[in-house]
Amino acid sequence: MIKIIKIDEDSRVPKYKQIVDSILSNISNGNLKINQKIPSINSFSEEFYMSRDTVEKAYNILKERKIITSIRGKGYYITQTKLVSKVNVLFVYNKLSSYKMATYNSFINTIGANAHTDLQIYHCDETLFLNLLDKYEGLYDYYIITTHFKTDDLKHNSYTDAVVNAINRIPKEKLIIMDNIKLGINNDVTKIYQDFENDIYEALKGGIEKIKQYTKMFLVYPNKSVYPYPRRISHGFKKFCTEFEIDYEILDEIYDDIVLKEGDLFITIEESDLVNLVKQIRDKKMKLGKHIGVISYNDTPLKELLGITVMSTNFKIMGETAARMILNKEVGQVKVPFNFIYRKSI
Repeated sequence: MIKIIKIDEDSRVPKYKQIVDSILSNISNGNLKINQKIPSINSFSEEFYMSRDTVEKAYNILKERKIITSIRGKGYYITQTKLVSKVNVLFVYNKLSSYKMATYNSFINTIGANAHTDLQIYHCDETLFLNLLDKYEGLYDYYIITTHFKTDDLKHNSYTDAVVNAINRIPKEKLIIMDNIKLGINNDVTKIYQDFENDIYEALKGGIEKIKQYTKMFLVYPNKSVYPYPRRISHGFKKFCTEFEIDYEILDEIYDDIVLKEGDLFITIEESDLVNLVKQIRDKKMKLGKHIGVISYNDTPLKELLGITVMSTNFKIMGETAARMILNKEVGQVKVPFNFIYRKSI
C-alpha cells in the first residue's frame, strides 16, 4: 500500500495534507477499498523519512472525517468512502460526445459544491463496464449509469445477464439509470430516460407538414459502429413512414458521391455523415433546406450554429434532473423531453 502513496518533497503543500489527499485519491480511484488495512503511523513515518507527528496529524484528520478507523492491537483500516464532499457520485458513461458532456456539465453545475463527482468511460465495452463496477463497488453514495454496449459484430445491445447482475449489486437507493432503460432490472430503480422508438416517432409526427413537402425520406443509421445506436431508433422511423405512407430507405452511411435528388430528406445520426452530406449538397450546387432537406439526431451547439434542424432529447434537463433528485433525495422515473427543433435545413 505504501507504494501508491505519493509525497512530493519539493511541494509547498504540507506533508500531512499530502498524506490525506493521497489516501483520499486512492480511495476515489479504487486502489483502496473498505476494510483494507493501511500502514501504521510508525511504518509510514519510517518509509517516508518524516516525523511521527506529521503522520499522526494526517491520520487524525482522516479519523475525524470517518475515512479511517483504528482498531486496538490491529491497526488502521479504511471504513467508508465519503470523501471531503457531502455526496460522492460516480458517472459511468458509454462514450464522450458533445451531447453526453452537456448532460454531465449540467449535472455538475446544478449539484455544485454539494458533491464530488468522478467520470468513467467504458466505450460501449461490456468487459470494461463490468471491471469499473467491480473496482468502484461500495465506494460512492450514488452511481449514475448509462447502458449502451456493442456486440462482437458492432451491433447495439442494451444489456447482458452479467451487466444486470453487476448493476443489481448496487443498492437501489444509490442507483440512477440514465438515458437507456431497456434493462432486466426492477422497476423501482430511479430512471431518467429517453424512449428511443416512440421519441423519434412522435417527433416526426409533429413535423409531418414539413416532411410531406419531400418526395423520399432516408434514415442514415450506422449498421456497424464503434459506438452503436439503439435499433429502436430505426424501428420508430419505419413505424412513422409506414403509418403516413412515406417512401423511405435506410442507409448505413452517407457514401462518397451519393446520388442526391431534389426532394430527398435525410435524417443523420453520426456527425461525420452530417458533414459529408452537407458538403456534397454544396458541391452539387444544391440548396440545403430547399432542394435537399436535412434533420440531425441529437442537438449540439455546432448544429444550432449551422442551422440544422434536429430531433433531440434535452440533455441539459437530463443532467439537471439527476442532480435535483440526488439533492432532494427523490426517487422515481422521469422521461426527458424530446423535441423537434425547426431550423433552416428543411
